[in-house]
Order: sequence, then C-alpha cells, then structure tokens
Amino acid sequence: MLKIYNTLTRKKEPFETLEPGIVKMYVCGPTVYSDAHVGHAMSVLVFDIIRRYLEYKGYQVRHVMNFTDVDDKIIDRANKLGVDPFELAENYIQEFKNQLEALNVLPATANPRATQTMEQIIQMVQGLIDKGYAYPAPNGDVYFRVTKDEDYGKLSGRRLEDMQAGARIEVDDNKEHPMDFALWKAAKPGEPAWDSPWGKGRPGWHIECSAMNLHELGEQIDIHGGGNDLIFPHHENEIAQSECYTGKPFARYWVHNGMLQLGGEKMSKSLGNLVTIKEFLSTHEGDVMRMLILNGNYRSPLTFTDETIASAERALERLKSALRPAAAGAAGIPQDQAQALEQRARDTRAAFESAMDDDFNTAAALAALFDLVRAINSARDADASGEQIQPAQETLRELAGVLGLRLDTQKSGGDADPFVDLLVEIRGELRKQKLWAFSDHIRDRLAELGVVLEDSKDGTAWRWG
Repeated sequence: MLKIYNTLTRKKEPFETLEPGIVKMYVCGPTVYSDAHVGHAMSVLVFDIIRRYLEYKGYQVRHVMNFTDVDDKIIDRANKLGVDPFELAENYIQEFKNQLEALNVLPATANPRATQTMEQIIQMVQGLIDKGYAYPAPNGDVYFRVTKDEDYGKLSGRRLEDMQAGARIEVDDNKEHPMDFALWKAAKPGEPAWDSPWGKGRPGWHIECSAMNLHELGEQIDIHGGGNDLIFPHHENEIAQSECYTGKPFARYWVHNGMLQLGGEKMSKSLGNLVTIKEFLSTHEGDVMRMLILNGNYRSPLTFTDETIASAERALERLKSALRPAAAGAAGIPQDQAQALEQRARDTRAAFESAMDDDFNTAAALAALFDLVRAINSARDADASGEQIQPAQETLRELAGVLGLRLDTQKSGGDADPFVDLLVEIRGELRKQKLWAFSDHIRDRLAELGVVLEDSKDGTAWRWG
C-alpha cells in the first residue's frame, strides 16, 4: 500500500483518494519574472516523479500547476526593463515550458494563470467578505481576518500569538490585526488593475492559488504540493481562506519538497547564488538533473555541487550500460542462469514498487534498478544472447521510465556511434585477454576524439565528452 508523508499531520499516511482511481493534484508553480533556476526544476521534477508513479499504479492524475503572472516582482522588473508586465510574464512562461520539455516533465493537465482567473478570484474574495472572514479596508484593500479562523496555523504548527510576537510587522491602520493578509490590493499608479466591488486593484498572491485550485479541481483535492518554503505563509493562508470559503477540508495530503542548496546555502534570487535551468541544460542532459533528485529524499535538502552532479552522471551511465546490446554471435548462457536473470527482473519490480510505496523512496528504488543492471551486465559478460537479456532490459527501461529517465543511449556522435560501440566491444575483449597496452591505446585514441570511457565492475560505459 502506498503511504505518503503529510505535512499537515506530520506523519506517513495510507494514500486514499476522494474519488476511486482519480487523483486531483495541485502544485504551486513559479512567479514568472526572471529566468527559472534549478531550484524551480527540483520542485517540478519531484511532482513529475510522483505523478508518474501514481499513473503507473493505475490512477488517473489531474495535475494542475499554475503560473503567477501578476505580482509585485513582475511589475517591478517590467518597470526596470521598460516593458509591458504581461509581455514579460508571457516570455518567461514559454521559456519555462520549453525547459520542462527538455527535462522530460509531463505537461500538466492545466496551467491556469492569475490573470485568466480574475472573475473567480473576485467571487471568492466577495464570498469571504459575506461570510465574515474578510473585510474591505478604507484604502481599497481587502484583508483576511485571521482571528476569525480558529484553525489558523495548523499547517505550519504556529500559533497566532507566537507569529505576532516573533514577526517584524509594520503598523498598518488599515488592518484589524497585524497578521491579517491581503486578498485584494488597491491599484497604484502605473500598475495593472482590474475592476472590482472595492475599486480597481489586483489580487493578493495567496488568493490566486485558492481560486485557481477551486476553478480547476473543485472544493476538495487529494494532493497539494510545493516547496517547503511555501508552507508559511503561502500554504497556511491558502488552507485558511479555502476552508473558510467552502466549509470543507481543502487538501487531504500536503506534500512538500526540500530546498536545493548551492554549496550548503539555499539557492535563491535574493542571495544571488542561482544556477538557471538554461545554464544547466547547456552543459548537461536533462536526465542528470533528474538523477540528482532521485538519488536523495524529496523532502530533504539537496546539495547541488560539481561533485554531486558528477556522481549523478556516473549513476546515469551505469544505468545506460545495461542497455548495451549483447555481443554479436553470443553463444548464450545456460538455461538456469537465464531463468535466474528473469527472476532478478521480477524481484527488481517488486523491490522498486515497495520502495516507491514508502513515500516515494526513489533512492531505494534506484538501488533495486542497479541490482538489475549488475545482473544484466554479468549475463552479457558471460556471453548471454540478446534474446536472453532483452526481457530484463525492457524491465529496466520501463521502471526507469516510471521515474522519468529516458536512458537515451544514442549519443551525440550520430553516424559514428556504432563504430564507437564496436571499438568499446573490441577493447573489452582485449581486456579479458589482459592485452592492456592495446586496450589502453584504444581508450586514449577515443579520448582524443572526444569519447569518454568509464570502466566499472558493471562493464564499460561511454559518452561524448
């Protein structure tokens, strides 16, 4: 049985959906005001992996990821650049979608935008006012009344009095309570604005997600996801306004990924220590970023360094090594060994599913795949035929695909690749015969041509350097 860690209850819980066979999952997307960085990629990849496994389990997943396309940061950057804020946001949205495709992220079922959900946002704000959970301020803002929500703070585990005592809050005469947050912001000169019952303005950040969620998935959903930096205040405020508006529990499972750290420090625009997705993909294939995430626990911080990237590349090449074809004219291995390989493939699937059922333990799932890699490579080295290793290879490719890995063994050398395969195979035979000088000569000549060989106990993998 699949179990998921729920931030709301702070424990792993059996996964049960609101509707049989259907998963409604909403994941907070980026605020599109600059180039997306690999921290954004981490969150998107985590929930892509979760989605893929749920679909592997037979669920129909309705996956919604929003774009925040009107925000203070977008407006400020557009003003600095002297461009239209909507045009700025649109350019970054399209660029981000292209990068997700390069990372092999499945397209979301829907990508709602704040600017396209204004009617629903205004309706929700008015509904909260009518129920007494929100109030218009004299300056045209509308605020959520936190003292009216008895459960406020339940997601983050914070008490309202502690939040107030520990926060540096500017005095605002428009608010009834210092922790009240804006649902609607009165228009300022030169900013995009929409008509509303409270005057021209635009929505606050938190209400956008609640309204988009409600519009796309309904009053209740199965999974709400995002980075753990969103737990407070964003998700705390989302759960408050959504449940006060509908009178129903909002999300059954709150799932949060850890932060990506560059040299032990959280990666963020404010710190200026960013590696953009564009920069990463200019020197690495998308599977490397995915492998980096798969090697860890999605809820824990992820260290992003040259060393961890190199480790992910090596792990990826090890997986690919098992997909190399059997030697031409291979005599085959004894039937009992072939049957043992088939059993290893079945055992791998069982171990893979057991790991993923335990709160998406991708590191353990990968370990199961590497056991199969060793078995396949050992069988090939023992002269197994293509027919004997193909079923195990298909299992490996299928399960790797569940994690979103493409394992594309076709390198960038085009027509030269088959010749490299042949030379690597010949070198392998030379090494078996302990003709080290000849095998080293092939390795060195290939290196001069830009081919990197990586020898391991599982065999030799190669890539264009």
